[in-house]
Amino acid sequence: MPVPVQDIIKTHHFDPNDAERIAFRRVKNKLEIADPNPLWPQSYELLKDRIVSALGPTIVEISHIGSTSVPGLPAKDLIDIDLTVKDVLDEDSYVPQLQAAGFDFLFREPKWHQHRFLVAYEPVANLHVYGPDCPEAVRHKIFRDWLRKTPEDRELYAKVKREAAEAARREGEDVNGYGKRKDGVVAEILQRAFRDLGYIE
Repeated sequence: MPVPVQDIIKTHHFDPNDAERIAFRRVKNKLEIADPNPLWPQSYELLKDRIVSALGPTIVEISHIGSTSVPGLPAKDLIDIDLTVKDVLDEDSYVPQLQAAGFDFLFREPKWHQHRFLVAYEPVANLHVYGPDCPEAVRHKIFRDWLRKTPEDRELYAKVKREAAEAARREGEDVNGYGKRKDGVVAEILQRAFRDLGYIE
């Protein structure tokens, strides 16, 4: 069942107060933007193989998203992955298996697509888990694919990422502060991608 366009184009801002915290990172998430690394796709494939081996048919879809999925784009040196499972509410069907495969379960967001968030450390990765037909997973792929084919917005986003990271470090902000500093440009880029797809005028 296709995700309705009105759900895809709806803006959401992360609210850490809505998250049910399970654990904290064992290694701090550094706000450092690295130059593009041609090994990032290989790191994703290693992580993907680990996830597929752990979950098998529980997986509906798995995607490399985020800046490390866009060739030529600087990024934090970690791999972002979207994982769609058959039933995100059935944590017993995927959380213990992912934990055994080296992923730590950090928090859940019941108010936001029932999002679950896990991390790995070798290679470093953020794993976002959703149920089927989640608009956020669709948005991630739209943003990735647009940046892959649009050099001007790729360069704009690279500039904003570096500026946001520098400002967040200077002000003592965490990764959420860094994300908020990018929100305006991310929304602007998504509007162009949505317009290109015919989702908005």
